[in-house]
Amino acid sequence: MIAWRTLVVLFLSTIALPALGREPVEWVDPTIGGVGQLLQPTRPTVQLPNSMVRVYPMRNDVLDDTIESFPLTLISHRLGELFSIMPGDESHAPWDQETTTPYYYSVRFDDSWIVTEFTPAERGGVFRFTFPNEKMLINFSNRHQGYLKTLDDQTVVGEENFDGMKAYLYAKWSQPVAMDVDGGDRKHIKVTAEAKTIELRYAVSFISVDQAESNYKNEVSETAFDTLRDNGKQQWNEVLGRIRVKGGTDAQKRVFYTSLYRCYERMICITEDGKYYSAYDHKVHEDDRPFYVDNWIWDTFRALEPLHTLLSPEMQGNKIQSYVRMYEQSGWMPSFAVLWGDHACMNGNHAAAWIADAWVKGVDNFDLPTAYEGLCKNSLEATLLPWRNGPKCSLDDFYHEHGYFPALRPGEKETEPAVHGWEKRQAVAVTLGNSYDDWCIAQLAEELGKQEDYELFSKRADFYKNLWNADKGFMWPKHADGSWIEPMDPKFDGGMGGRDYYDENNAYTYNWDVLHDFDGLIDLMGGPAATEAKLDQLFREGLGRSKYDFWGKFPDSTGLIGQFVAGNEPSFSTPYVYNRVGAPWKTQKRIRSILESWFTDTIHGVPGDEDGGGMSAWVVFSMMGFYPVTPGLPEYDLGSPIFDEVEILLPNGKTFRIVAHDNSRNNKYIEKATINGTPLDGYQLQHADVAKGGVLELQMSDTPPHASAE
Repeated sequence: MIAWRTLVVLFLSTIALPALGREPVEWVDPTIGGVGQLLQPTRPTVQLPNSMVRVYPMRNDVLDDTIESFPLTLISHRLGELFSIMPGDESHAPWDQETTTPYYYSVRFDDSWIVTEFTPAERGGVFRFTFPNEKMLINFSNRHQGYLKTLDDQTVVGEENFDGMKAYLYAKWSQPVAMDVDGGDRKHIKVTAEAKTIELRYAVSFISVDQAESNYKNEVSETAFDTLRDNGKQQWNEVLGRIRVKGGTDAQKRVFYTSLYRCYERMICITEDGKYYSAYDHKVHEDDRPFYVDNWIWDTFRALEPLHTLLSPEMQGNKIQSYVRMYEQSGWMPSFAVLWGDHACMNGNHAAAWIADAWVKGVDNFDLPTAYEGLCKNSLEATLLPWRNGPKCSLDDFYHEHGYFPALRPGEKETEPAVHGWEKRQAVAVTLGNSYDDWCIAQLAEELGKQEDYELFSKRADFYKNLWNADKGFMWPKHADGSWIEPMDPKFDGGMGGRDYYDENNAYTYNWDVLHDFDGLIDLMGGPAATEAKLDQLFREGLGRSKYDFWGKFPDSTGLIGQFVAGNEPSFSTPYVYNRVGAPWKTQKRIRSILESWFTDTIHGVPGDEDGGGMSAWVVFSMMGFYPVTPGLPEYDLGSPIFDEVEILLPNGKTFRIVAHDNSRNNKYIEKATINGTPLDGYQLQHADVAKGGVLELQMSDTPPHASAE
């Protein structure tokens, strides 16, 4: 049964759509960002929102003129594929005439003239192959250890073993075919038939072949290809239609709705008939709650999760409860909770930020006491080392006692064997990140009435101050003996990617990664005027060397404006810090500049790694005109909206509107703001005012208010 809230949203979306001129999903172009600046491109993922099966053509990027094959689903975002299929007698075949949408994909191969189409279901999908004549050949492969076997002249079942778990397949051709299991390893099937068009319907499971067959019967066995495609289009229109925009250019609408589409690429629900396989204890569980995996939380806690807290609070609670289950099953709160377990990646205890933010914004359909227990355990008993999860080590004991993660001097030999050989200590990034995470835990402690815990974690939230080097004006690495690391170039030193001291970026980026205490940071920097000048210099400071040298060491530092990095997550909040020093017009100017310069509707239109919605959610928020600078506080900072009008159709049936009068490319400054007719005090918007619906009206101007006042 469809919940009444869903019906309300569906109804509201239907009355909002005509102003767009077309359906929301028709603005989506999955090839945007399909060529990476220096690192990974986006992938034109075809799936239903947050669904288990995700498919795309396997190739280097969208400029690669050959396709290797098509996976039947992914292992996890950017972590590999499962099973594969390819029509014709060659892999890496040249292609043309591609159509790609979130719910349907089609391509024609140059040499064979075979047309391949795909449309997804939740746990399966349908491939349709059309051949230029009535002789067809299709290669069906297992990508990992396992098997493929035929049950009859239409049915294939299979198993893949990967990363300590298994995936299962049940697939059926639309008519009898000849299937030759190739070789003793039973990993390849060559399919031939006398047919011009044929379909492969399939479903996958992480429980068993029998469950894959059940998923097949439930989702794809009786539904026509075109009906499945139309159902997918409807589902995408429902979720994308929760935000309606007017004004802006067509290119800006494409950027906005494509970004919003990428925000539903994960987490994915892997519940099958009320059961799920958990890699966190290697058991099948029955649960009346859906179980979600695949969250790269270092990337997503800043913007993606706050966006889903606003748009989909019920799903958000289910996702958090999935993390609670993982903690109960494994003994640790996971970091990157992927399909095959905790992919201990990056740094920080950022589930704390996600959970605190959801809770203070009204998401309460999860077990907070158990979640809190897991967060505390990770903070006090787990290692804080990057790319590690598990019991603490000697460096963690030092952190707990001295209030900072110790750094090594250049050339000094590593003393802790648990340190990752490539990722290093990241001493400054670890200290700053965990200071913020402990602040988030303190907010939850206060909610739970745990006063001693609140005082403990509030004290630890100030640890970041131990790395402020007032003489240098930077967050600076410190040795275990208490001395500053010297020599150290804040632009360039610290190993590959800055990983000895920072993470993927340099000191210029990490100076601002104090999300929970900008007031304290501003005091350290010498007050509002000095901080504003420091922000100005961030956007103006040169590299001090060739781009070749700089990016050879900092390939993640893309989308540069001075030393500001638009293409990496720790920078997301930085343009909004101008709000905190009395210069909101500079926030507005910078946000417009960043969006216009680096987020375009082309294959080069994403400046850094788009990690499954982490970056796209920043775009969605910033184009709407507000942003959650500090997850864990129920508020947003104003920026500068791209669109004349934005309507957010909330799950409670309310609508929140943002109306920007006289908005244009030049009129990017907010002259005055009112919320439901009352003047807005300052630059912040309260979540409660958004969640209950209403109207935020902005009078836009081409002149900053401070200038017009003069």
